[in-house]
Amino acid sequence: MSTLPYTIEELITVVLAKSFKDGEVGFTGLATGGAAALYITGIPLAAMEYARQTHAPNLTILLAGWSINPVFSEIRELPSAEFDSGLQNLPCEAQMETYPGPYAVRRGDVDFGFGSGVQVDRAGNINSTCVGDFNKPKVRLVGSILLPEHMTCFRREYIMMPHHEVRSFVEKVDYVSGVGYPGGDAGRQALGLTMGGPEWIVTPKCIFEFDRAAGQARLRSIHPGIDPHDVLNSTGFAIDTDGIPTTQAPTAEELAILRRKVDPHHALIPHGGE
Repeated sequence: MSTLPYTIEELITVVLAKSFKDGEVGFTGLATGGAAALYITGIPLAAMEYARQTHAPNLTILLAGWSINPVFSEIRELPSAEFDSGLQNLPCEAQMETYPGPYAVRRGDVDFGFGSGVQVDRAGNINSTCVGDFNKPKVRLVGSILLPEHMTCFRREYIMMPHHEVRSFVEKVDYVSGVGYPGGDAGRQALGLTMGGPEWIVTPKCIFEFDRAAGQARLRSIHPGIDPHDVLNSTGFAIDTDGIPTTQAPTAEELAILRRKVDPHHALIPHGGE
């Protein structure tokens, strides 16, 4: 049991929030089911709203692509589907009823988004389509959904991985659902991709960033209480853990904002002891 005065989810939320800028537009879909919902929807929403409550009051949140700046104090639990009554009736600044509206994905209007998959590789390619050969897969998954747009039309993407295991962090994904940096920035340009790409990979153990020129993930920080050998042994491609800093812990003031203003009903993320 953790003795930290905060949860890892709270730590990740505050660290993510500090990377957003005032005036940006952030997009997250509505995932369902345990850890996936937490990392793809709950943490991103809490991070964006935390930024709005602090240093980025003009940040715009697009929930499910159509609910603009929801009123989080009204959320008792995450909606179960992108168009269920809970989300449709959730107070917000506006709802997009047609596409393209004021924020069009393919027009480059979204600054950052959040995606996930069952596999991510050293180059930041992500797989949410199948495990094994595409023609005879061991497991068939949900498919790419909007990941190609996330990784090419958004200006940056945060890859949210709820499980940090060797089978998820692989040398090469079985299927590229969203493209990272194969061949680095030059490789993306050769594919005709002029913007976007993964910014971080966020896990319960650490945060990766990218050497974009080389097209390789590298450790940015390791979370408090996590043994670097654990990160090394849980990653299926070569990484260097020497000299990697510890992820900055949230302060008491930051936790108070997160727990009392952003997520007072514990609907988005687990809270630590107060």
